[in-house]
Amino acid sequence: MLDNIEGQKIPNVTFPTRQGDAWVNLSTEQLFAGKTVVVFALPGAFTPTCSSTHLPRYNELAGVLKENGVDDIICLAVNDTFVMNAWLADQEAANITVVPDGSGEFTQGMGMLVDKSDIGFGKRSWRYSMLVKDGVIEKMFIEPNQPGDPFEVSDADTMLNYINPVAKAPAAVALFTKPGCPFCAKAKQALQDKGIAFEEIVLGTDATSVSLKAITGQTTVPQLYVNGEHVGDSEAIIAFVSK
Repeated sequence: MLDNIEGQKIPNVTFPTRQGDAWVNLSTEQLFAGKTVVVFALPGAFTPTCSSTHLPRYNELAGVLKENGVDDIICLAVNDTFVMNAWLADQEAANITVVPDGSGEFTQGMGMLVDKSDIGFGKRSWRYSMLVKDGVIEKMFIEPNQPGDPFEVSDADTMLNYINPVAKAPAAVALFTKPGCPFCAKAKQALQDKGIAFEEIVLGTDATSVSLKAITGQTTVPQLYVNGEHVGDSEAIIAFVSK
């Protein structure tokens, strides 16, 4: 249980998935053959650490991981395909491929199936990540075998550091906007044209004008923040992307 099996081939499994209104079987051959794939496995969709940190950070670092030779990033959990699809949509994680190991067959083959009946989960995956090249496991990061749900080594930054220790993670960029604001639309387009990934916080949906002032000290939109530093309004944003 929880053995490191670097150098071995991944289990040969077929996953029933739901794509639109159709059932589509995905095999490990389709997912891994001839590819360099990062896999991160977790206890369950919609659970706290998985939703707040584990999946979002892999989604954020997807671009730089792919720049460093990764073809696909797979999130795997012992959940059914409907739950995994709903979670992916909720997370808006377009850079991640979710794989539903509903029966636990793949996870059991990896030696990572654990019993979480004490919290009502039943059989689930232990948290780990791995780098797989053409179906062979090159590197595994397995969370320590201790009570609870440790999250110390299977994170996206650890994986990126293994793949390329000098790779630069993208900046954390947040843009405050509001619907119908032409300056906001211009700022968004400028960031997109430069290929700068950002999280948009829409006033009236994600926050209010009161929240904007309370959090940022600003009263108008758009407002851009990069790594916690205030860049400024639309003119400052245009200057920022023109550097």
